[in-house]
Amino acid sequence: MAEPRPGLALRFQRRFLAARPLRSLPWPELEQSLRTAPDSALLADILHKTILHPLCVKYPPSAKYRRCFLTELIKKLESTAAEPLDELYEALAGVLKEEEESTHCYKNYLLPSGECVSLCESTALISGGTTGLLTWEAALHLAQWALQNPGLFRDRTILELGSGIGFTGIAICKTCQPRTFIFSDCHPRVLRQLRENIQLNGFVPEPDVTWSTQTESQGQEVEGQNCQNPKVIVAELDWGSVTEKQLLGLRADVVIAADVVYDPEIILALIGMLQKLSTSRADRKAPEVFIASTIRNPDTYQLFQAELDKAGIRWQVIPAHSSCNFLYDVQPDVTILQLFI
Repeated sequence: MAEPRPGLALRFQRRFLAARPLRSLPWPELEQSLRTAPDSALLADILHKTILHPLCVKYPPSAKYRRCFLTELIKKLESTAAEPLDELYEALAGVLKEEEESTHCYKNYLLPSGECVSLCESTALISGGTTGLLTWEAALHLAQWALQNPGLFRDRTILELGSGIGFTGIAICKTCQPRTFIFSDCHPRVLRQLRENIQLNGFVPEPDVTWSTQTESQGQEVEGQNCQNPKVIVAELDWGSVTEKQLLGLRADVVIAADVVYDPEIILALIGMLQKLSTSRADRKAPEVFIASTIRNPDTYQLFQAELDKAGIRWQVIPAHSSCNFLYDVQPDVTILQLFI
C-alpha cells in the first residue's frame, strides 16, 4: 500500500482546494489505506497537502468546511490503529477558535460630537442563548434622543436597565457628562461583553463589588466630581430578585431602558422592578424614567401599557424624530415613554 499514498493525497488536495462537498472526498479509500497501514505517515501527507497546503492557507475554504474536513479525518484516524497526530488536533482547535471569533464583529458608530462608539457585537440575532449581544434599534433611537437632551443627564446618576452590550450608555457617557452611569443586565455573557465594550471605549468600570459595598460607595459621591470622566459601574441586576434597599443605594436620578418590552413573560417582572424603584426613594425625589421600545408586536406593547395602568404608573409618549442617524436601512416603529413612578 506504499505506492498509492501520493496519488491519494493529491486527490484529496485537488478536491479540498476546489472546496467540493465533503461527501465527494474518497473517504473509503482513505479509511482502507489507514487500516492497512496504521501509522501517521499517510495522515501527515494528506494534512500537509490539504489543510496546511500554502494555497489553502492563502485562500482558505470556510471555517465550517475545514472543521467538517478535520473532524472526518480525526474520525478515520480514531477508527484505525494509527497513532494520534498532534498537528491534526492543533489545526482543528485553530478552526474552532476561528469559528467562535467569526460570530462577532466590530462596529463603529459616529456620534454628532465627532466621537465614536466602538462595539464588539454578535453577528447572530441569538447567540449564547441570549439576544443581548447585539445593538437593537430602540437603543439607537434612545441614544439619539439622549444626545439631543444632554441636560437631562448632566451631573446626574443614571441607571440603565437591560444595557445589553452598551451602546446607549457609552454614547451618553461620551457626550452628556453624567456624574455616574450604572450599566445593568442579568446574563453573564452579556455582562462580560458589556464590560469589555466599556473598556474598549476608554472607560474603566469600578471593580467587581457586592451590592452592599456598591450601594455604600454610591452614597459617598464627591461633590463637583469631574463629569468629563464619569464614574462607571457594571451591575448584575435581576429584576425579580433585586430589593428596594439595593435600589435605594443606587441613588439613581434617571432610569432608562431600550428594547426591554419584547416578551409578555418579562413584562410583569419589569413592572415589579419599576414599583420597587417607586417605593425605594425614601426622602429623595423619584427618578425620571424613560423606556424606548420597538413596536414589533402591538399586542405585547399594549399589554405593557395596560400593566402600567393597572400598577398605577402614569406614562406619556415623548416626541422623537421618526428617523435615526445611526440607522441606514428601514426605520422601525420606535416609541419612547416617560413613566411617572
